[in-house]
Amino acid sequence: MPEQPFDQDRAIAGTGMGGAMDLAATEAETLERTPGGPLGTGPGARPRSLWSDAWRDLRRNPVFVVSALVILFLVVISLWPSLIASGSPLACDLAKAQEGSQPGAPFGYDGQGCNVYTRTVYGARTSVTVGVCATLGVALLGSVLGGLAGFFGGFWDSVLSRITDVFFAIPVVLGGLVLLSVVTSNTVWPVIGFMVLLGWPQISRIARGSVITARQNDYVQAARALGASNSRVLLRHIAPNAVAPVIVVATIALGTYIALEATLSYLGVGLKPPSVSWGIDISAASPYIRNAPHALLWPSGALALTVLAFIMLGDAVRDALDPKLR
Repeated sequence: MPEQPFDQDRAIAGTGMGGAMDLAATEAETLERTPGGPLGTGPGARPRSLWSDAWRDLRRNPVFVVSALVILFLVVISLWPSLIASGSPLACDLAKAQEGSQPGAPFGYDGQGCNVYTRTVYGARTSVTVGVCATLGVALLGSVLGGLAGFFGGFWDSVLSRITDVFFAIPVVLGGLVLLSVVTSNTVWPVIGFMVLLGWPQISRIARGSVITARQNDYVQAARALGASNSRVLLRHIAPNAVAPVIVVATIALGTYIALEATLSYLGVGLKPPSVSWGIDISAASPYIRNAPHALLWPSGALALTVLAFIMLGDAVRDALDPKLR
């Protein structure tokens, strides 16, 4: 008898559901073991995830590399400022007020005779602490509230949406002037608390929209059909696929919080002397801008460089995590 051509559809139909599943598993295993195949890049390669692809792209992005190195340097001097700056930032000598660059003080002295270089280095600690803590608080609170509202919807979603509208209507600087003017504490925590209080609605809306989009995907419906609980669906299936936009917005917002702290300190309602902050130094040096411009330019430059580094980092992370930009 002549040999009949192999019909894959007829073979699947003849073997039943079990045969179809075995055939699909065999084909998937073959593709994974194929060098350079669509699911891998070599023998035994596994499919790459969004995060592995993003990390690969970030390592090749010069914007990310430069901004990450700047941020790493800022973190190091924030933790150990004595590595590059000797002396105390509170040690001042009025006899050296407004003097220019000299040995031991490459940035000169401010109007109170304080070493501008030392205060600029120590000021990084305040900015990084405020930015990181405020971002973590905002991301955590906003993600939890927005994620729950987007997942369950209904009445609580409507209530949260109206609350976020109220917070969006409050001007940030004006809110800081009102709320922080009655605070007597001289630490960074009131400033951080204020930023979290007014910053969570933005992250909440981002998280809500991401969760609403993710919960409509087929894998979420399949998990529900298999009997997965709400907590498992939210934590194991939705959250990992909805967190990318939150990370992008939070990374960019970190630089904004650093600039906001400096603004509030400049206006006198943020940190107050004897705390060391770039905003305090900029405010103190403003009256002497003609006689001692160096006292204003160095802390201002450090602030601008720090904010720019975090914004560049956020842009690089956004490009890496957004599949539409690949």
